[in-house]
Amino acid sequence: MLNCSFLHIPSIGQKTERKIWENEIRTNEEFIKSPTNSIPPRTREKIINHINTSRSNMEDPHQYYDNLPSSEQWRIFKRFQKNTAYIDIETTGLDTYRDKITTIALYDGENIKHYVNGINLDEFKKDICDYNVIVTYNGKTFDVPFIESFFNIEISHCHLDLRYILKSLGYSGGLKSCEKQLGIGRGDDLDGVDGFMAVLIWNHYRRRKDKKALETLLAYNIEDVLNLEYLMITAYNKKIQGLPLELGGLEIPPKKDNPFEVDESIVNMYLPFSY
Repeated sequence: MLNCSFLHIPSIGQKTERKIWENEIRTNEEFIKSPTNSIPPRTREKIINHINTSRSNMEDPHQYYDNLPSSEQWRIFKRFQKNTAYIDIETTGLDTYRDKITTIALYDGENIKHYVNGINLDEFKKDICDYNVIVTYNGKTFDVPFIESFFNIEISHCHLDLRYILKSLGYSGGLKSCEKQLGIGRGDDLDGVDGFMAVLIWNHYRRRKDKKALETLLAYNIEDVLNLEYLMITAYNKKIQGLPLELGGLEIPPKKDNPFEVDESIVNMYLPFSY
């Protein structure tokens, strides 16, 4: 997708990009080789110079992300998919100053990692540096500001927030609502678990040192990040289908097995309090 993009070039808007595509110029290379008489010479020279600059920094997603309109930053996903981390946090509440992070789940398409307050939470600060793109749901409003405040760090990654990407495609509501709208579920054992119950389960774990409670919380947390991959790929494929280009979509890989199991007795204990 990025090889067909021109929007990241300063002063190039959607009309100019569409005009380029309408002239049967589909890629950056085709633009350089084509005379493109419909574009003023100075504009053409500016585009070519920026294409060459982008080529020299192809491994840096910020080269594109920082210059694309926020509504089009999803375009970076395919090229940098292998350097993407899907992340989600659970907390004791919504206040970034008073509340704490309880667990964090991280998934990179291959490996599932989890971090627990009081055990290995600080390892997240190092591990997240292995990636240059993150995918969340509502992370720009909640997860990332909470992480930055809690750890006193800056998350400078290119950030694809599915809340906004999916909304632009007509899917709104919370993460679980979008999952259902796009045909994926969580199974009966996690169907009734929500963010408030996650707080109750954490408190249960802390009071009773109940390993099954922690594993139930981690199963819930990890399920979020596993589903983020499906949603991100689905959203990307839908986005490129809306463009006047012939681009191949991304294949959705088989879903990884969640390494933790839900203890139904713990879920049932707190189910009446989660609505």
